[in-house]
Amino acid sequence: MPDETALLDALRQVIDPELMINVVDLGLVYGVEQSDDKVKVDMTLTSPACPAGPQIVSQAKMALEKLDGVKEVEIKLVMSPPWSPDRMTDEARDQLGIF
Repeated sequence: MPDETALLDALRQVIDPELMINVVDLGLVYGVEQSDDKVKVDMTLTSPACPAGPQIVSQAKMALEKLDGVKEVEIKLVMSPPWSPDRMTDEARDQLGIF
């Protein structure tokens, strides 16, 4: 079973198509839990009406399912707390010109 670092690294392959930054560095991933061969992810979107939401969720699920030892992935979209740029990494803020 992959550790949390491997799970987050897999999720870093998922790029928000509007901002061109991965979902981990954007701060969209709120939590990752693993139990045996099942992974549960709580994540959000930059806005509740994000048109790329279904694509992002689908890509996150596929990225995790590629990992050895992962047989089932559940992605739960949560809107609380709401996402804000404060959740972004410094590198992501730099890419978007947010200081």
